[in-house]
Amino acid sequence: MYLKSLLTAILFSSFSLNATQSLDAKQWRFAVDPHGSTASYEEPLVKKDYVGIAFNRVPRVDKQNNSWVELIYDLPKKSLEGITSIEITYQSDKPLVVKLSQKDYGGTGDKSYAHYQTILPSANKWQTHSLTFDNFSRPKWTPSWSKDKGVTKANVSALYFVPNLTDEKGGNAWLKIKKVKLQ
Repeated sequence: MYLKSLLTAILFSSFSLNATQSLDAKQWRFAVDPHGSTASYEEPLVKKDYVGIAFNRVPRVDKQNNSWVELIYDLPKKSLEGITSIEITYQSDKPLVVKLSQKDYGGTGDKSYAHYQTILPSANKWQTHSLTFDNFSRPKWTPSWSKDKGVTKANVSALYFVPNLTDEKGGNAWLKIKKVKLQ
């Protein structure tokens, strides 16, 4: 009986840690381009039960200056080593792009910013999706000069949540993240 109680306590404490771990305010931030895109949210960004933000993305400025908006979750261990799946509970009025921020493709890598990504459907009510790394691929616009190194879990330091707005038109979107569970 003692062993059963102990195991139950361990399971519930583990579940509690995973459920709240992603809502640590120090791990959440956002970024927008310097071309006029904006973010708005009711402070604080990280609420008790969710992270919520709205974006206004301007259309692409020109060939060299792309617009962008992103909600960023900095991974607790700055890596996905040992992780086989990512469970996300979210709401979003637009399809939601989930990107693996991997240094090989970012500012300290080849600067293509063609990170592995997947797209989740829009959801006006809370939806949960479990993703494996097979669900992710590089975007169609990946430059031909960007060498594909695959998903290198040790080099992924953050998850980016991006409303699926087009370069051509930009647009408005809102999203909320209730849980990110790394398994």
